[in-house]
Amino acid sequence: MPLLERKCALVTGGTTGLGLGIAERFLREGAQVVITGRDRDLGIRDEQALGPQARFLPADAADPDAVAASVGAAVEHLKGLDVLVNNAGISIRHDFLKITPEEWDKVIAVNLTGVFYMAQTAARHMWKHDGGVILQTASTNGFVGQPYYADYNATKAGVIELTRTMALELAPKVRVCAVAPGYVLTPMQRAEYTDAMLDEVNRKIPLRRHAKPEEIAALFAFLASDDAAYITGQVYTIDGAETAGGLASR
Repeated sequence: MPLLERKCALVTGGTTGLGLGIAERFLREGAQVVITGRDRDLGIRDEQALGPQARFLPADAADPDAVAASVGAAVEHLKGLDVLVNNAGISIRHDFLKITPEEWDKVIAVNLTGVFYMAQTAARHMWKHDGGVILQTASTNGFVGQPYYADYNATKAGVIELTRTMALELAPKVRVCAVAPGYVLTPMQRAEYTDAMLDEVNRKIPLRRHAKPEEIAALFAFLASDDAAYITGQVYTIDGAETAGGLASR
């Protein structure tokens, strides 16, 4: 039987990159999936490509009213909610001394405040019903310093501690874990690189390459499944040994 047979899942930031890869893997594992994102045209295209078990709902993760509406619509469409993948996020590469208040607020709003809104809204539903699983996309940037991403790094560290706290408070009905990828070659990541930068980063990763989104999605699928029923409160690093020897800080 597929890992996620009869599971109902909501994947935020599901219209591109890692989120889309997670949605694709969940569908292959038998789940029904709702994806959310801010780009309506892109979401409709993805909905058609993913097939009849998928549905797109427009939502801004940083807007609590939009979050409440999207979770409500997802529950109505799916006839329940077993799994939330809290994946929506943005990054802006900029020098610490040049970060503007507007940039700081924007990154915090999506990557941390939005994660909180979505998790709380989904958890309230799960708590009233049969429980569920909440999985959050953290990052190795939440463990180690990375230049030019001070705001992003701060949000990912926040997601890690939010995950651990939620796991304690929501047990035993709701399991909560986070996945902390290292370098993943998503469209968002590739757009920030020149070819020379990509080669330079690959050389410092022991496996000598970025992860593929589908490789990260496989871990999400396992953690969402009943095979992981005794796993909660954990943060799983998947980074090709990038942080095993402190390489990320060099």
